[in-house]
Amino acid sequence: MALTEKIIVDQIELTETNHIQIRKATIIERDGTEISRTFHRHVKHPGQDISNEDPKVQAIANAIWTDEVIAAYQASQTRI
Repeated sequence: MALTEKIIVDQIELTETNHIQIRKATIIERDGTEISRTFHRHVKHPGQDISNEDPKVQAIANAIWTDEVIAAYQASQTRI
């Protein structure tokens, strides 16, 4: 009986404010049959470091996070 674990990015969502929501699934299999699946979500804000993210997430961020998008996000964070 062999147990294996794999982690995959199974969902990537873009919000109206250009945040990227990432869901990772941790899948446990016994002899090739899935016996467990759990999820972890996290969010990346415009301009945030994405160097350790899945290549699909990096491609999306690089496409949508223009200098203008990053500047608008940063400006929105300084308002109180």
